[in-house]
Amino acid sequence: MLNDAVQAYIDMRRACGFKFGCQSAYLFGFVGFCADRGEDLIRNDTAIQWAGQATTTSQRAHRLAIVTRFAQHLRAEDPRHEVPMPVFGPERWGRPVPYILSASEIARLLVETAHYGHHPIQGATFGTLFGLLACTGLRISEATRLRYTDITADGLVIRSTKFRKSRLVALHASARAALERYLQQRRPYAPLDDHVFVSVRGTPLAPRCVDGAFQVLTRRIGLPRGPGLPRATPHSLRHTFAVRSLQACPGERDQVTRHMVALSTYLGHVDVYATYWYLQAAPDLMQDIAQCSEQFVREAS
Repeated sequence: MLNDAVQAYIDMRRACGFKFGCQSAYLFGFVGFCADRGEDLIRNDTAIQWAGQATTTSQRAHRLAIVTRFAQHLRAEDPRHEVPMPVFGPERWGRPVPYILSASEIARLLVETAHYGHHPIQGATFGTLFGLLACTGLRISEATRLRYTDITADGLVIRSTKFRKSRLVALHASARAALERYLQQRRPYAPLDDHVFVSVRGTPLAPRCVDGAFQVLTRRIGLPRGPGLPRATPHSLRHTFAVRSLQACPGERDQVTRHMVALSTYLGHVDVYATYWYLQAAPDLMQDIAQCSEQFVREAS
């Protein structure tokens, strides 16, 4: 019973636009746990026991919250299902402090990338990829999924990405020229694959390989590391693009509004709230906000 119910629930969530990947795996794990106990209804104690198998409190709260939403869905039609109590606290996923790269750090990264790996295609691939991430703000998965046909005269076509949205990303002439130079080098190397970025084996580049190369390169150029410090990742290039775009925004209120909406659309955010989060990432932006707030209060008083 629960196995059929969880599949119907997952299908419903995905039909609403949610990818529901790890959540579906958790729910199937939970209903398997219930089946082993001979239970076909959601019980508070069972859900807590299953969620309690996670290693940290935040993971337990997250697992229990997934079951709670499922239980609320089922209870609407069958009140015998119990909605678990939030004994592990609220489900909170704090966003880590982003690492914002300076222009000199990006330049050093790209110079070092040219010498990465034991095959010339590796340095060319990662150098072009990191440069593209820095100047467009693409997500890593969006860049690694790019195909030849996605490069158009109007820009890059980003297809069915996060939240199943597609968008067009403009390319500066210098970025287009760098991408074309890479493609001239890459096409003969892996002619049977139309992915833009390929591995040294000639296969589509995996995101985990991107992260591995980035970590090696950031150690080489000496980016700050250690407990309590923001961690630089390939996604930091997207964070940096967003923050620099906000720093370049005109100061007038109407212009700020239009700029935020345009940037949110450009980055592929489902909600402008996700774009406003970047205002917290740079002290000068927070200082500008504080000064504008103080001026607003003075004028209003």
